[in-house]
Order: sequence, then C-alpha cells, then structure tokens
Amino acid sequence: MGALDSHARIAVLIPCYNEAPTIAKVIDDFRRVLPDASIYVYDNNSRDDTSAIARAHGAIVRHEARQGKGNVVRQMFRDIDAECYLMVDGDDTYPAEAARALCDPILDGSADMTVGDRLSNGTYGKENKRAFHNFGNNLVRRMIKLIYGYSFEDVMTGYRAFSRVFVKTFPVLSDGFQIETELSIHAVDRHWRIVDVPIAYRDRPEGSVSKLSTVSDGIKVLATIGSLFKNYRPMKLFTLVALVFLALGLWLGIPVVVEFLHTGLVPRFPTAILAASLIFLCGLSFATGLILDSVAKVERKQWELAVYREMDREGRGGRA
Repeated sequence: MGALDSHARIAVLIPCYNEAPTIAKVIDDFRRVLPDASIYVYDNNSRDDTSAIARAHGAIVRHEARQGKGNVVRQMFRDIDAECYLMVDGDDTYPAEAARALCDPILDGSADMTVGDRLSNGTYGKENKRAFHNFGNNLVRRMIKLIYGYSFEDVMTGYRAFSRVFVKTFPVLSDGFQIETELSIHAVDRHWRIVDVPIAYRDRPEGSVSKLSTVSDGIKVLATIGSLFKNYRPMKLFTLVALVFLALGLWLGIPVVVEFLHTGLVPRFPTAILAASLIFLCGLSFATGLILDSVAKVERKQWELAVYREMDREGRGGRA
C-alpha cells in the first residue's frame, strides 16, 4: 500500500467508516459519471460490510488502521498518483452529477482546488437536520475571513477536487474531521487558485448515521484554526496578543503613574507590579512573533521550492 499507484487521470477518493447502507450507490453513481476514473475506498476500521460491498461494486479497497478522517486523507494522498483527485464522502449526500464541474477546472489548469459549495444555493440549510452544523460552518467561514481575508462559500464540505501538485505538497496535520478546515486554510494561505462549485446537497438516507460530533469535533476545528493561525501567521497572532497585554498594562499602570506624579508615592504597589508585568509580556509576545515569523518565512520558501520541484516532475511526466 505504501507505493504510489500508476498514474491515473482522475482518482475518486472515498474515505469510509461504517457506510454499508450507501457505499454501493456512491460507487455506482461515480462510475456512471466518470467511467474512466479509478475509484478508491479507504475503509477506516468499519464494523459493517463497507469493504465487501465496495469491492463487489468494483472499487479499489484499502484499509487505514489509524482512526480519523485526517489519517485516511493523509494515506490517500501518499498512496495515489493522479492528475485530478476528487474527494467525496461515502454517505451519498453529494451528487455525482457535479463531479465533472469539480474536475474540469483542475484538468484544464484553471484551479488548484475546487470546492463543492452546499450553502450558497440553500440546499444544505433545507436538507441538513443536525442542530448547529450550519452555525458551525458559518462561524468557521467568518473566522477564516477575519484572519486570512478570503471568504469561502462552504468551508466544511467533504466534496472537493485537487491538482496533483496541491496534493503532493500538502502537509496533512489533522487526524480527524478538522481536515476540511485544514485544506481550506492551507489553500488560502498558500495562494492556491480556488473555485467554488455550487452543488445540490441531500441529507443522509435512512439507516446512514453521521460520525461527526457537533460539540467535540467543533472544538477540534476551532483549535485547528488557532494552531494554523500560529503556524501560518505568527506575527499577526502575537501582535494581537501583545496589543491585549499592552492595553491591560496601560489600563492598570496609567493611574498608578499619574498618582505617583502628583504625590511621589506608589500606594498601589501590587497593581504597579502587575502593570509592569503585563508590559513585559507585551514585549515578549511581540518578540516571539518576530522570531516565529522568521521561521514561518523560511518554511514558506522551502514549501515554494517543493512546489516548483513537483511541477517540474509533473512536466517531465508528460502532462499537457
């Protein structure tokens, strides 16, 4: 499983965990729409017949023992070699009919990642019956807009397509459902070309159960945003932290200084110590941001060179 597969034009990647009720239809639908594509099902320790059903319907079935969608995506990206990678969940909520619209911008070189947008046409709001999922998606969208200045229509969608260079230079850090957020932030921060493709979302059919925990997975997504903010934009993050310390230090310290100027005394000595400590933390935070920003710039240069090497390799492979 560790070796790369022979080069395919389109690879359909389906991460699965207990999707026996739907996986046959998903495979058949994508085989009908993309008859020349290679369809991969990665079974993530399913306790039902997901693997057997997928194999019976002609998919290439593999197993990933490390639990979590991020772990599955990491192994998929390592194993498979293709010009276009189409990733879709195995729960039959995403229409195979939109596959061409997602893949074509990748294949014609006009996009590096396409995103199956469930939100802008309102279908997700109508079909999704799980409380707070819409709220969570919108919260993540606003946070990415605030931090990175890019407004995704749909951040948490599991229906996306990627170019080969995007996949082979993407460092998967997440283990679970945070992977969609990580993909989105990486694409924005690294200035990949992104195209939103509106799709008609449908809710899970009867008998199919969501594996996403609204609260625990939501907390993990927010933690991922914070972690990637630190990794990708440390100067911005630690400058904000420094400003908070500065504001608190001045708020506590200015009255003490004014009182000292008028009386020559410092009667609120603990407050003065606290204010001085906050100003010190302000300087320390700013210095930390400067150091980490230098590290991030070096890492970004190394990543850019890795992209050039991968593009050169792809060109030598004969891609038009």
